[in-house]
Amino acid sequence: MADIAELTALIEPEVKALGFDLVRVKLFGSGDEYTLQIMAENPATKQLVIEDCATISRRLSDVLDEADPIEEAYRLEVSSPGIDRPLTRLHDFLEWAGHEAKIATAETVAGRKSFRGILKGVEGEEIQFQDNKAGDVAIPFALVGDAKLILTDALISASMPLSSDGADEFETEE
Repeated sequence: MADIAELTALIEPEVKALGFDLVRVKLFGSGDEYTLQIMAENPATKQLVIEDCATISRRLSDVLDEADPIEEAYRLEVSSPGIDRPLTRLHDFLEWAGHEAKIATAETVAGRKSFRGILKGVEGEEIQFQDNKAGDVAIPFALVGDAKLILTDALISASMPLSSDGADEFETEE
């Protein structure tokens, strides 16, 4: 299977050249059904529209075909990180401070490996987090295995769509 760091080094400059930020590169699957998932966002809106996904996909298809970094057959999937987005970069934890999140660590931190609570920000290389059970905890970014925002009304309000044309009206609670 291909090395994610090498794939990221190949993909990130192409995504940046188009004016977007790379959020995550993930290769998953088995046998003859692999998916290369690329999550990106417009830095101004933190979202992608379908035309942006198509633009990135066309650019990456050409680059990946030429470099051929993945031996197995795979499907390329380009998407927005979505509302309950993964938190993959240190600055994500700062940007989304005040919102609820789940964090799983590779090693034990404060006696636990799983946290759920409110992002408080970042100090140096540590995520400041208010866990629902453990209270305030500093989680070293290097130990984060998986992290994502939790869908709440506050998050929905903070992530309103770029355009609501054609969408059903809905209300959110503060």
